[in-house]
Amino acid sequence: MMTTMDVKMRALLLLLLLSATTTAAKEQQQQCHDDDEAALLAIDAALGSPYHFASWTRDTSCCDWYDVDCDQDSGRVVSLSVFQDANLTGAIPDAIANLTHLRTLVLHHLPQLSGAIPDSLAALTSLSQLTISWTAVSGPVPTFLAELTSLTLLDLSFNSLTGAIPASLGALTNLSGINLSRNRLAGPIPAGLFANLDPQQEAYLRLSHNNLSGSVPADLAAANLALVDLSRNALTGDATALFRQGRYVDLSRNSFVFNMSGVEFAEETYYVDVSHNGIRGGIPAQVANLTNLQMFNVSYNKMCGAVPAGGNMARFDAYCFQHNKCLCGAPLATACRR
Repeated sequence: MMTTMDVKMRALLLLLLLSATTTAAKEQQQQCHDDDEAALLAIDAALGSPYHFASWTRDTSCCDWYDVDCDQDSGRVVSLSVFQDANLTGAIPDAIANLTHLRTLVLHHLPQLSGAIPDSLAALTSLSQLTISWTAVSGPVPTFLAELTSLTLLDLSFNSLTGAIPASLGALTNLSGINLSRNRLAGPIPAGLFANLDPQQEAYLRLSHNNLSGSVPADLAAANLALVDLSRNALTGDATALFRQGRYVDLSRNSFVFNMSGVEFAEETYYVDVSHNGIRGGIPAQVANLTNLQMFNVSYNKMCGAVPAGGNMARFDAYCFQHNKCLCGAPLATACRR
């Protein structure tokens, strides 16, 4: 049976435990840095204090605010990810640049976010991921991006950006993913993209649905391009080198002219779309042996010869081969002459 002393000691221990827990909770709440809190409140004010940021009040630590993540050790804000709000309006606030420890900045599916990408973001030298996508942001792809030497992923897709792709992006030694698709960019693909990236590091390049022209830079063949999507532009010339490493290659709806007969595909290739170009030659027999291949479309070109048989070719219907000069054999209705 417990004595009165035991009861008192137990109560005292419980009070000490509760006190310690309360102190730890307060310390956790207080870990937000004053400069980061001020920067976030300035961002909120610049965007008109939208309901999206209703949790952004001084009643709680900014590390607990919606869309905000802090480093557990330093308490500094390292991630700001604002997603899907059709009511959030205005330009990208310069105050974001005051989040000096930011590693991830995501502004995604904010259709009323407008204006140019501000030069102030050049101050975010620790930034690893920059995503500004599905917005009304316009103006050029900023040249200051070359100063963000920690950048590994750049996604500026589904905006209204104009002008050329800055060649200076090639200076970034860590940048392995570039997505500039669905904009209004013009001019050539600059030489030197991924030129300073470790060749063992896989790279990803999405430039579809723009107004790009000219040929594919020869040095892209040296990059370890696992995924390349250049579809729906006005690109020309020979792009055969892109198939050697690419597991996903979409060159559709351009003006490419090259001979497909000698193309060598990566063994792990799973997606190839070269439709709506001026490609000639035949389909390499290797295609039938690409066991991962899920998509293969060479329609609307100038190709000739027999469609390879066997292997995985039963996956692809006549649509994948139609409207060529003289392709023949199943699944096409035209039989090959012996």
